[in-house]
Amino acid sequence: MFKKEPNKNKKRNNKPKQESEFDQRLVDLARVTRVTRGGKRLNFRACIVIGDNKGKVGYGVAKGSDVTIAINKAVKQAKKRLIIPPKNDGTVPHQIKQKFKAALVSIRPAKKGRGIIAGGAVRTVLELAGYKDVVAKMIGSRNKINNVKAVYAALKNFR
Repeated sequence: MFKKEPNKNKKRNNKPKQESEFDQRLVDLARVTRVTRGGKRLNFRACIVIGDNKGKVGYGVAKGSDVTIAINKAVKQAKKRLIIPPKNDGTVPHQIKQKFKAALVSIRPAKKGRGIIAGGAVRTVLELAGYKDVVAKMIGSRNKINNVKAVYAALKNFR
């Protein structure tokens, strides 16, 4: 008889899906519209922060026609923007103030056991970066995306 050859056109993915090494948190999800001649076009914008809770952190902002598409794009972008900020016993090395557009973020070191004292998007970024004791304050804008970018810039600028 004839021997059946495997179909070479089909690709098989027999590898088990490995769990991602990064935790990801959705900071902001918004419906955004673009006005065209035919009417309004609806898209979704996602802001994702990823980190391994040990020192690596990154963020991504992306748009897509569906929520899952926007989230996947943002995660892919965040993986390209990973940084490793410095740590001193679970806290930041020194006080820093960082501005991004109208968002100003102040980050200070805290004593051991104090925890992360910060609100909203700032808390998310600091937790995923692996900090244990930090005091942070958002001054100015309450825009989540700009606050994430300000914290990211502050972590990047530590000496």
